[in-house]
Order: sequence, then structure tokens, then C-alpha cells
Amino acid sequence: MLPFKYYNDEEGHYPSLSGFEQFTKVSIFNDKYIEDYVFQQNDLIKNSFEIFVKTPDYDKHIKEIEKILEGINTTFQNHPELDELIKNFQQFIDGFGKANSGYSASGAIGKGIAKGNKIDNIPAGLEVYEPYLKNSDNVKWIKWQLEGKKYLDMAEQCPYCSGSVEETKETILKVSQEYDPKSVEHLNKMLEVFKCMLPYFADDTANKIEEISQNALGITSAQKNYLIEIKSQIDTFLQHLYGLKKMGFHSLKNAEKIADELAKYKIDISYYSHLNSTLSKEKVEIINKTLDEVLEKAGKLQGEIAKQKNHIKATIEMYSSEINDFLFYAGYKYEVAIQEDENTTDYHLILKHVDGSDNIQSVNEHLSYGEKNAFALVLFMYGVLKDNPDLVILDDPISSFDGNKKFAIVNMLFMGKHSLKNRTVLLLTHEFNTVIDAIYNMPHNFNPAPKAAFLTTKNGLLKEKEINKKDIKSFGEIARINIASNMDSLNKLVYLRRLLEIQNTDGLAWQLLSNIFHKREKPEYHYSDGTPNRLMTLDEIEVATSEIKQYISNFDYDKEYQKTQDITILKALYQNSGSNYEKLQIYRIMYNENSSNSVIKKFVNEAFHIENDYLFQLNPCEYDTVPQYIINECDKEIFGA
Repeated sequence: MLPFKYYNDEEGHYPSLSGFEQFTKVSIFNDKYIEDYVFQQNDLIKNSFEIFVKTPDYDKHIKEIEKILEGINTTFQNHPELDELIKNFQQFIDGFGKANSGYSASGAIGKGIAKGNKIDNIPAGLEVYEPYLKNSDNVKWIKWQLEGKKYLDMAEQCPYCSGSVEETKETILKVSQEYDPKSVEHLNKMLEVFKCMLPYFADDTANKIEEISQNALGITSAQKNYLIEIKSQIDTFLQHLYGLKKMGFHSLKNAEKIADELAKYKIDISYYSHLNSTLSKEKVEIINKTLDEVLEKAGKLQGEIAKQKNHIKATIEMYSSEINDFLFYAGYKYEVAIQEDENTTDYHLILKHVDGSDNIQSVNEHLSYGEKNAFALVLFMYGVLKDNPDLVILDDPISSFDGNKKFAIVNMLFMGKHSLKNRTVLLLTHEFNTVIDAIYNMPHNFNPAPKAAFLTTKNGLLKEKEINKKDIKSFGEIARINIASNMDSLNKLVYLRRLLEIQNTDGLAWQLLSNIFHKREKPEYHYSDGTPNRLMTLDEIEVATSEIKQYISNFDYDKEYQKTQDITILKALYQNSGSNYEKLQIYRIMYNENSSNSVIKKFVNEAFHIENDYLFQLNPCEYDTVPQYIINECDKEIFGA
């Protein structure tokens, strides 16, 4: 927030905030929020589950379900060897690699054991290296030995001790012929896995595994098929264990009868011939006993799961309905749905067009700027409801929308059952319709009643002026107030001309006033249908003058015309004007809309011709609705740079 002019002189120039201490958590809606949080590839907003599904009631039901199932979790906590068993089983499975046949030559078994155990069966001639090959760091040693081989060609001495290698060189080189570090690494790993698995294998299986792992020549086809058979049983057993570890609402929610689903996880060790050991039986007994205890509570578990499913359904329907109602009434031809991802048990907010059947994947490519802003605002609101910040800041969120969409958005944000009402919200906007609705038309629809303020900056000073209901007036009211004030008559005529415009009165009085502002000595009558202009008659001037005097009793055309011809008088009026709006009107008269500055000309001609400004607006004599940079440009043309 440091002004640019102080970037090289930071000392003592940093802005400070006061009265902000109570706000410890702030949510801000701006372009960065849109960029970071909404319109993801397959989700309209990050954390859809957290926002739309994971309610306090959801958490309550989950806790009840977990309480019933806590016996299963406790079983694994009290028997950490069960987790170790899962780890070893998984490593055994992983050793086979990925192949439809169940065995891959590129797996750890295929690259290690399948080539024969040359650690326990050291090839003839390499016995001298036994201490190194059977050491736990054998892989590192082999890498070191192979790396040193390239130095043997430099000389006939050992590159390490400088002794002669003439007689041992062949033996040294044979290591690289029989071993490679990666194969040995795979072998070591699988030997360790087999060793850990032995207590869980039936005696006959354990013996055969020992035989296969010690085979010096590699495994046969029959041994490979035998291993695949073991793998199949372990895989089935392992899925039971994983299912128990992950057992909860998501794994049980689709079961028609919870008791039947739980019973599926009981393990009959007699069907696992290769795993039918004493230790396996002990672990299976622990698991089955735990399941029996849970089965006694199956009815209660069924009820809690049903409650959670009903809650999720109701929550999803509620949020979907709220958002879709907003989209409909705002005129957007889209609908949203909250869908569960069966693979991840997560939920995503997806978008569909009412005329299409498929989900819109790349939302950014289909929505207009206004549509994206509207969606983002609504999604931001629901995120706020979840995060519960102390302060919400909306940075100019609705200026780009038409009237209907603006009201639909404001209604959604502040008036709905699930909205930002009763929260501290700072809405920054250039759009005055919102202020009219909030302060003038329907403050009773907001809770609490909103407050508004007009912000201006002049010469680096930010000012705030409160806007109350009494400050929002029709232009007719504003014009009459200013006409009755003590401002210069030329400024009064400006307001009178606009008053006649708003009353759709472009008769003689309007024609006469237009002549003053165009600095015509002899008043002309201008036709809107292309008929050539003509001089106004004396009778027409008299009628127009009489009408104007109903508002400004001392009106005199010649007197006001002379003012427009005197640059000194106009400059004085400009300097003495009490508001930027009055200054702009004097500037307009001085240059008769022929300014060389196109920016100023555009602002002068168009800025005050917005539809709602004619219906309701702030008094420009009290509120500086003309930006200071516009007046600065006027100053430059009048007084020079």
C-alpha cells in the first residue's frame, strides 16, 4: 500500500490502519480469488466437499459411525504387527511387477531371484570376495568395484594398494561378469521380504520359498507358477486387510445390509493353504473377533449410515437448488450439480448447460466474463459461510452486470437463507444502483440494515462521506434544491436545463437555455427532425423567459449571455464553484464542448447521462461525483500546466 512516489524513500511513509484489530480473519473477493479458487478443470471451486458437504452434522454422523467401528481401528493400533504384515504382503505383491500374467520379468523378483541367488551361491573363482558379497553393503561394494575396473588399464598395479594385479586381474574382472548392482539390490530386497513372510507361510510353502530363494541357477517355470499361486492368495488376503483398515462410511454406504457386508471381511484361513500357519491363524482370530464385536452393533451402524446418507442428500439438494434458482432468476442458462467421485469418495461441483447433457469440463472457455464473475461471487459466498471470517471484502463485484442480474446477485449474497447477512461485509463498487437498493429502496431486506459511504481522493487525501436515505434524491429534487440555492445564476440555469430534460420538456424554455450555453447572442430554434434552424421570435423568447422566471425570478437572457462572453467572469465562477460538478459545467460553457482534450470531452458529454442518474443520484454539490483527475485536466486547459 506504499504510494509509488515513496518507493525510494520508505521511511515514515507507510500507511497505517486503526480500528482494524478485531478483524483477525479476512476473506477477499477479487481477481486473485477467481484465479486461485474457482473454475478448476473438473470442479467449479476448490474444496467442494469441504464447502457443500462437510457440514457440522456431517462430522457428527461420521463420529458416530467411527465410534461404532473404533474396535477395528483399535485392533490395528494395538497390534502394530498387522500393519507390518500389510507392508510385507504389499512388498511381496509389488515384487512381481505389473503384468496381466501376474509376473513381470522387470519386477524385483524377475530381476533378482529369477536370475539365481549369487549371494548365497558365490560363483566359482569369486570365493575370495565372500566377505564383501555377503555384507549388508554389498550393493555399494559392487558399485565401487565396478567403478574401479576402468583404472586397471592404466597400469599393472592395483589402483588402491599399488600391488601387482597381473595374476588376479581375471578374477577382478569376473565380478562385473557375474554381478550388477541393480540385480543384487532387487535380490537383497526380495530375500528380506521372503524372510519376513516365512512365519506367515504354511510349513510346506515356507520350505519351497526357501528353496526358490536359494536357487543358484534361477527359478524354473514351475517355481514361477508356484509363486504366482502364492501371490494370488496373498492378494486376496491383503484386500481384506485393506478393507478393514479403510472401513467407514464411504466403504459401507452402498451396502443393502451392513451385517452382510461386514461378514464378507471375516477371513477363513482354511481357504489360504499357503498362509495357513500358526501366526496367520493368530492374526486372523484377532481380526475375526473384532468383526464379531462390530457385527453385534450392525443394526445401530446401519441406522447411522442411513442418517448420514439422508443428510448428504438433503444438503446437496439444498445447495444445488439455491444456486440453480439464482442462475435461473439471473437469466443464466446453466445448472450445477454436486456429484460424488466414486474413485476418491470426494465431491465435485460441476456445471451443465440447460440445453446439454454433458458436464462442462473447461468452464473458463465456455463462460463470458460476466457469467464467470457471477458464479465466482456465489461460490465465494458459500466459501465464506464455511470459513467464517471476521470481515468480508467484495472488491467491485457487480459493476459489470445489468439491473436484473445485479438484483439477483445482491439478493443471493445478502437476503437468502444461506447468505452473508449478519456478517461484516465491506462492498466496494462504482455502481450506484446497489446503493439505491440497499439504502433507499429496501434496507429492510438486509439484516442488519446496511450503511453506505462515498469515497473520494483529492490531492492524496482519502475522504469518506456517509450516504443516508435522505441523501438519495431524484434529480428533480436535486435540481430544485440547487436552483433555490445562492449559487451563481449561470450554474442554476444548468440545473434548470437538465430539469426540463428529465421532464421531457424541450420546449421554448429549454431552447432558450440551450442558446445561452452555446453562447449565441441571438437565440435560435433548433429542430430535432432535420428542419433548418431559425431565429426565435420575440414572442417565443418572451414565453420562454416567463417560464424560466418561475424558477429563477431575476433571469435575464442578455445578462447571462454576457457572462459567457467574459472569460474573466467564467474563470472566477470556476474558481469559486463549491463542487467539481459545478466546475465541470462552467468548463463546458467556456469551451462550448470544443475542448482539444478528447478524454475531458468524452466525460463532459457522457458521464452524466446514465439512466439511473436521472432517476436517483447524489447531489453533486455535496458529493464529488466528478473525479479529481478530470478537474485537474480542466485546470490545465484553463490556467495552463
